[in-house]
Amino acid sequence: MKNKKRTFLGKILRFIKRAILAFFILSILTVLIYRFLPVVITPLMVIRMGEHIFDGESPKLNKVWVPIEEMSPNIVQAAITAEDQNFHTHMGFDIKAMKKAFKQNKKGKKIKGGSTISQQTAKNVFLWPSRSYVRKAFEGYFTLLMELTWSKKRIMEVYLNVIEMGDGIYGVEMAAQKYFHKSAKKLTKGESALIVACFPNPRRWNASKPTGYIKRRQQWIMSNMGKMRRVDWTKK
Repeated sequence: MKNKKRTFLGKILRFIKRAILAFFILSILTVLIYRFLPVVITPLMVIRMGEHIFDGESPKLNKVWVPIEEMSPNIVQAAITAEDQNFHTHMGFDIKAMKKAFKQNKKGKKIKGGSTISQQTAKNVFLWPSRSYVRKAFEGYFTLLMELTWSKKRIMEVYLNVIEMGDGIYGVEMAAQKYFHKSAKKLTKGESALIVACFPNPRRWNASKPTGYIKRRQQWIMSNMGKMRRVDWTKK
């Protein structure tokens, strides 16, 4: 009887080891593939389409992948200004922002700015939307992988192509077409700031119909864009 239990436990342990090994191999390969190829679909997109079907609606998936060279430098600068002002210098994690977020969490307050663009990209591309510690751990793992294998330019390019921008709308190219009837390459400073101002809650806020709060956030982004380090990745 004891031998059978040992054999059974041994099989479980072998299975767990193989599963862990398979996860590491698959995750590393996926990150390497996305270093070069467009991200076709993400877990969030699948979840949103499932929600549409569950609600008796047709699934919505409106996205157009464009290289960063086909985006206005304004949208890149606005994203860095509003979402991650240390994007150029950190290795995926902004320690000061994380400490601030931790302190605010302990006080039971809402926090903003705890996640870098790299972390947001890891979450948007590879993971599911939740606030659990398990997801955060996976987010850290994928963030590190990306920072080690992707350039900052590639991280920004993927980030701006997959971010949710409305109900079934993903990426700044589709947002530019939907809200301003133009391509992302032609976005002005003000339009870029409006789009980025909606990043935190894109299904609540609409860049073409900004609330008073979004207009104030737009003005703050615009007034600070010039203070950020500027790297023009939009030139070929």
